[in-house]
Amino acid sequence: MKCPFCGCPDTQVKDSRPNEDATMIRRRRECPKCHARFTTSETVQLRELIVIKKDGSRKPFDRDKLLRSIVLAVRKRDVTLEQVEQLVNNIVRSLEQSGEAEIQSAEIGRYAMQSLLSLDKVAYIRYASVYKNFTTTRDFEDFVKNLTGRRKKV
Repeated sequence: MKCPFCGCPDTQVKDSRPNEDATMIRRRRECPKCHARFTTSETVQLRELIVIKKDGSRKPFDRDKLLRSIVLAVRKRDVTLEQVEQLVNNIVRSLEQSGEAEIQSAEIGRYAMQSLLSLDKVAYIRYASVYKNFTTTRDFEDFVKNLTGRRKKV
Protein backbone atom coordinates (compact mmCIF):
# COMPACT_ATOMS: atom_id res chain seq x y z
CA MET A 1 0.00 0.00 0.00
CA LYS A 2 1.40 3.35 -1.06
CA CYS A 3 1.89 6.00 1.66
CA PRO A 4 -0.67 8.80 1.16
CA PHE A 5 1.77 11.35 2.61
CA CYS A 6 5.08 10.78 0.82
CA GLY A 7 4.16 8.23 -1.86
CA CYS A 8 6.53 5.52 -0.63
CA PRO A 9 5.28 2.27 -2.21
CA ASP A 10 6.33 0.00 0.68
CA THR A 11 4.35 0.57 3.93
CA GLN A 12 4.23 -1.81 6.88
CA VAL A 13 1.17 -3.20 8.64
CA LYS A 14 1.42 -2.53 12.39
CA ASP A 15 -1.98 -3.82 13.49
CA SER A 16 -4.95 -5.65 11.90
CA ARG A 17 -8.42 -5.93 13.41
CA PRO A 18 -11.62 -7.38 11.98
CA ASN A 19 -14.92 -5.59 12.60
CA GLU A 20 -17.64 -7.22 14.74
CA ASP A 21 -19.06 -9.49 12.05
CA ALA A 22 -15.67 -10.15 10.39
CA THR A 23 -16.73 -8.64 7.06
CA MET A 24 -14.02 -5.98 7.07
CA ILE A 25 -10.46 -5.69 8.34
CA ARG A 26 -8.95 -2.41 9.47
CA ARG A 27 -5.19 -2.22 9.10
CA ARG A 28 -3.00 0.33 10.86
CA ARG A 29 0.01 1.05 8.65
CA GLU A 30 3.26 2.95 9.01
CA CYS A 31 5.52 4.36 6.33
CA PRO A 32 9.19 3.41 6.82
CA LYS A 33 10.29 6.53 4.96
CA CYS A 34 8.30 9.39 6.59
CA HIS A 35 7.01 7.42 9.65
CA ALA A 36 3.45 8.61 9.05
CA ARG A 37 0.66 6.31 10.22
CA PHE A 38 -2.65 5.74 8.47
CA THR A 39 -5.54 3.27 8.42
CA THR A 40 -6.82 1.19 5.52
CA SER A 41 -9.92 -1.00 5.24
CA GLU A 42 -10.19 -4.30 3.44
CA THR A 43 -13.51 -5.87 2.44
CA VAL A 44 -14.58 -8.77 0.29
CA GLN A 45 -16.00 -7.75 -3.08
CA LEU A 46 -18.15 -10.45 -4.63
CA ARG A 47 -18.73 -8.71 -7.95
CA GLU A 48 -18.33 -5.39 -9.70
CA LEU A 49 -21.60 -3.53 -9.40
CA ILE A 50 -22.74 -0.95 -11.92
CA VAL A 51 -25.26 1.69 -10.87
CA ILE A 52 -27.87 2.78 -13.39
CA LYS A 53 -28.63 6.43 -12.62
CA LYS A 54 -32.01 8.12 -13.12
CA ASP A 55 -30.81 9.64 -16.39
CA GLY A 56 -29.83 6.19 -17.71
CA SER A 57 -26.09 6.66 -17.35
CA ARG A 58 -24.04 3.86 -15.79
CA LYS A 59 -21.33 4.29 -13.19
CA PRO A 60 -19.34 1.89 -11.02
CA PHE A 61 -20.84 1.44 -7.55
CA ASP A 62 -19.08 3.63 -4.99
CA ARG A 63 -19.31 2.27 -1.44
CA ASP A 64 -17.79 5.47 -0.06
CA LYS A 65 -20.54 7.57 -1.64
CA LEU A 66 -23.15 5.41 0.08
CA LEU A 67 -21.23 5.66 3.35
CA ARG A 68 -21.03 9.48 3.10
CA SER A 69 -24.78 9.77 2.47
CA ILE A 70 -25.57 7.58 5.49
CA VAL A 71 -23.08 9.47 7.68
CA LEU A 72 -24.75 12.72 6.65
CA ALA A 73 -28.19 11.34 7.56
CA VAL A 74 -27.07 10.19 11.04
CA ARG A 75 -25.09 13.35 11.78
CA LYS A 76 -25.59 14.53 15.39
CA ARG A 77 -27.66 11.42 16.15
CA ASP A 78 -26.85 8.76 18.73
CA VAL A 79 -25.42 6.41 16.10
CA THR A 80 -21.82 5.17 16.14
CA LEU A 81 -19.52 4.94 13.15
CA GLU A 82 -19.38 1.18 13.75
CA GLN A 83 -23.18 0.98 13.39
CA VAL A 84 -22.98 2.95 10.15
CA GLU A 85 -20.17 0.72 8.82
CA GLN A 86 -22.23 -2.36 9.70
CA LEU A 87 -25.29 -0.92 7.97
CA VAL A 88 -23.32 -0.07 4.81
CA ASN A 89 -21.67 -3.51 4.81
CA ASN A 90 -25.10 -5.15 5.02
CA ILE A 91 -26.44 -3.02 2.15
CA VAL A 92 -23.42 -3.78 -0.04
CA ARG A 93 -23.64 -7.49 0.78
CA SER A 94 -27.35 -7.50 -0.13
CA LEU A 95 -26.62 -5.74 -3.42
CA GLU A 96 -23.82 -8.17 -4.28
CA GLN A 97 -25.91 -11.20 -3.36
CA SER A 98 -28.86 -10.01 -5.44
CA GLY A 99 -27.29 -11.69 -8.45
CA GLU A 100 -27.53 -8.55 -10.56
CA ALA A 101 -24.41 -6.89 -11.97
CA GLU A 102 -26.34 -3.70 -12.72
CA ILE A 103 -28.63 -2.11 -10.16
CA GLN A 104 -30.87 0.95 -10.30
CA SER A 105 -29.84 3.86 -8.05
CA ALA A 106 -33.41 3.87 -6.71
CA GLU A 107 -32.92 0.29 -5.49
CA ILE A 108 -29.83 1.33 -3.54
CA GLY A 109 -31.86 4.16 -2.01
CA ARG A 110 -34.59 1.71 -0.98
CA TYR A 111 -32.04 -0.57 0.70
CA ALA A 112 -30.55 2.42 2.54
CA MET A 113 -33.93 3.72 3.68
CA GLN A 114 -35.05 0.29 4.86
CA SER A 115 -31.85 -0.08 6.87
CA LEU A 116 -32.06 3.43 8.35
CA LEU A 117 -35.68 2.91 9.42
CA SER A 118 -34.60 0.22 11.86
CA LEU A 119 -31.53 2.18 13.01
CA ASP A 120 -32.78 5.74 13.57
CA LYS A 121 -36.10 7.30 12.52
CA VAL A 122 -34.73 10.85 12.26
CA ALA A 123 -31.87 9.68 10.04
CA TYR A 124 -34.45 7.78 7.99
CA ILE A 125 -36.47 10.97 7.44
CA ARG A 126 -33.33 12.98 6.63
CA TYR A 127 -32.24 10.41 4.05
CA ALA A 128 -35.75 10.24 2.61
CA SER A 129 -35.85 14.01 2.20
CA VAL A 130 -32.97 13.79 -0.27
CA TYR A 131 -33.87 10.42 -1.81
CA LYS A 132 -37.48 11.42 -2.43
CA ASN A 133 -36.49 15.01 -3.31
CA PHE A 134 -38.66 16.86 -0.77
CA THR A 135 -39.17 20.44 -1.94
CA THR A 136 -41.65 21.81 0.62
CA THR A 137 -42.40 21.42 4.30
CA ARG A 138 -45.64 19.76 3.21
CA ASP A 139 -43.57 16.91 1.73
CA PHE A 140 -42.02 16.37 5.18
CA GLU A 141 -45.39 16.53 6.91
CA ASP A 142 -46.97 13.99 4.56
CA PHE A 143 -44.01 11.64 4.86
CA VAL A 144 -43.98 11.76 8.68
CA LYS A 145 -47.77 11.28 8.80
CA ASN A 146 -47.45 8.18 6.63
CA LEU A 147 -44.60 6.92 8.80
CA THR A 148 -46.50 7.38 12.07
CA GLY A 149 -49.73 6.05 10.49
CA ARG A 150 -47.99 2.83 9.45
CA ARG A 151 -46.60 2.37 12.94
CA LYS A 152 -50.05 2.73 14.57
CA LYS A 153 -51.57 0.12 12.27
CA VAL A 154 -48.92 -2.47 13.11
